[in-house]
Amino acid sequence: MRVVDVATLFAGPLAATMLADFGADVIKVEHPRGDPVRLHGHAKNGVNLWWKMISRNKRAIALYLGDPDGQEIFRELAARADVVVENFRPGTLERWGLGYDVLARRNQGLVLARVTGFGQFGPYSSRPGFGTLAEAMSGFAHITGEADGPPTLPPFGLADGIAGVTAAFAILAALRARETSGRGQVVDLAIIEPILAVLGPQPTVYDQLGIIQRRQGNRSVNNAPRNTYLTADEKWVAISTSAQSVAERVVRLVGRADLIDESWFSSGTGRAEHTDELDEAVGAWIRQRTRSEVVEAFEEAEAAVAPVYDVADVLADPQYSALATIVTVEDEELGPVRMQNVLFRLSETPGSVHHAGPRLGEHTREVLAELGIGDDRYQELVSRGVIA
Repeated sequence: MRVVDVATLFAGPLAATMLADFGADVIKVEHPRGDPVRLHGHAKNGVNLWWKMISRNKRAIALYLGDPDGQEIFRELAARADVVVENFRPGTLERWGLGYDVLARRNQGLVLARVTGFGQFGPYSSRPGFGTLAEAMSGFAHITGEADGPPTLPPFGLADGIAGVTAAFAILAALRARETSGRGQVVDLAIIEPILAVLGPQPTVYDQLGIIQRRQGNRSVNNAPRNTYLTADEKWVAISTSAQSVAERVVRLVGRADLIDESWFSSGTGRAEHTDELDEAVGAWIRQRTRSEVVEAFEEAEAAVAPVYDVADVLADPQYSALATIVTVEDEELGPVRMQNVLFRLSETPGSVHHAGPRLGEHTREVLAELGIGDDRYQELVSRGVIA
């Protein structure tokens, strides 16, 4: 499967990365000045680290789509591709003569995945769209944070990440449909929608009961105790009691088995209404013990607990190590680089990370040669700034 990735920051490129991890030939098309992600976040010796992760397993070409020759090269790439992933504002591809109607005339099986903030139509479709706006508009920020604090945004691209996973699924669904129809189609994915989908039944609860969920920190409206708790060595652990049996094990462990006999304890909703009492009991017990002692005691009691990790803890954890969740990739610019491995394990056709994100235009000559563009034409396009 060949994918042309002409998207930026971050949902579209992430979808293409996931396809590349499992064998797709992904051609990353970036502006001759470089993709914006090359200037986003941390860098080492001038080499962007986010680029190394999100552009792994891809071939990179530098192509200026504002030039008619660049547009024709793109049409040739799309004619030989199964998928194009883009995230320009609606109408941009059409303005360049690269709309789906044009591309599909040369390749009726093409799937065009359009990943934008607000979708291809509607009153907001022409607005700039970023994950932060989706996190705000979906209701996520409204329910995140302490009860007496402001709405809280995540310190990473949460909405983009969820949209990237969703876009990869949508592309595969469209390709599966092509096996029957022989025709491709347009995938219209708005970043504001996937994050709303994972927020649970809030729209249904509001529709049926008129209830609007409020912020309440790390607590849950569905069960208790559920929170983060400080240990004696000034570290944190997180507890979940979604199952009734686990909630009973927790209160027994902390010496409050008497709570099980309370009428309200028999349901998650009832326990959530007595969160203060449960948090006091659990928190006081945990505060007298180190994190390792707490985790060991909870494991022996078969109660659900996890240490609150930072990224250094993640890289040192034996479970992540056993799963090979972090992989080391040899890179020509940086040497050994650790990053997240493929998203899941397949028993028969596993994915893998072959290389980190390539240099700017590293594969331009190679890819254009596959289109039949010879050396003289190549050098002429370079001299004019159409390619790099």
